[in-house]
Amino acid sequence: MQKNFTLLQTVATAGLFSAVSCWYGFMFGRESARKELGDLIETLRQSSSGPTSTASPPQQS
Repeated sequence: MQKNFTLLQTVATAGLFSAVSCWYGFMFGRESARKELGDLIETLRQSSSGPTSTASPPQQS
């Protein structure tokens, strides 16, 4: 038995695949950006709360 798709079924299937693909890409991109931003924030926090011996205070003459 051979199954033939109508044009409407083909367009609907392609549209559904496109929607799922777009949603997955959006969610993956958002999660990736969140992790990257979290790492950047953590790095900045560590550098600002780290030892201040590397930065010498201004000396007055």
